[in-house]
Amino acid sequence: MREPEIQTVMTREVVTVRPDAAFKEIVERLAAGSFSAVPVVDDDGRPIGVVSEADLLPKEEFRGGVDDRPGVLAGRAPRRRWRQAHGVTAQDLMTAPVRTTTPTTRLSDAAGQLAESGVRRLFVVDRDGRLVGVLSRRDLLSVFLRGDAEVKADVVQQILGRALWLEPAAVAVEVVDGVVTLRGHVERRSELDMALRLTRALPGVVDVESHLSYGWDDTRHATEV
Repeated sequence: MREPEIQTVMTREVVTVRPDAAFKEIVERLAAGSFSAVPVVDDDGRPIGVVSEADLLPKEEFRGGVDDRPGVLAGRAPRRRWRQAHGVTAQDLMTAPVRTTTPTTRLSDAAGQLAESGVRRLFVVDRDGRLVGVLSRRDLLSVFLRGDAEVKADVVQQILGRALWLEPAAVAVEVVDGVVTLRGHVERRSELDMALRLTRALPGVVDVESHLSYGWDDTRHATEV
């Protein structure tokens, strides 16, 4: 079974702005949508930056003292916010560069990128670097919205049936709130291990509880050889 890819859950219709987009235009775009940031794209549709709500807040933060520029010892973050407070276009306000990925990247790899980098979203680009979608943390979590019946059907048909060629009566499958419980007996330990591994990798699975037994340990003989 192939692991799900970004293109199965990413947002395809992306609201973008140009580098010369005015401050108020950006605010209006954010207010009209259910997102917290807009990518900035060049003439070829390639993402060159992103403007988030956090990038716009300095305009209000420094409203009462825009002339009080932070000193060198204040650190990079305060100085950057001060510069953003004076920004009037997307080019002035955006954070760059952006983190990009491809439509065929595995969801597990994308989750790792988001966790390690701390960013809230990845911009999905095609082979020419043009923006084709956005993957947010919320998009990734959407896989857990799959119903228990749908998850069970995949375990029974895709894993136990097609991948392992097991008889339907060999393993009983129960799914409650995304937690899969497997009960039964298989001939080889390798079949047990594969059943657990493939089930854990299935979209929408929260956890796997195993009550499986096996007849003989074929993995031990493979290791000895």
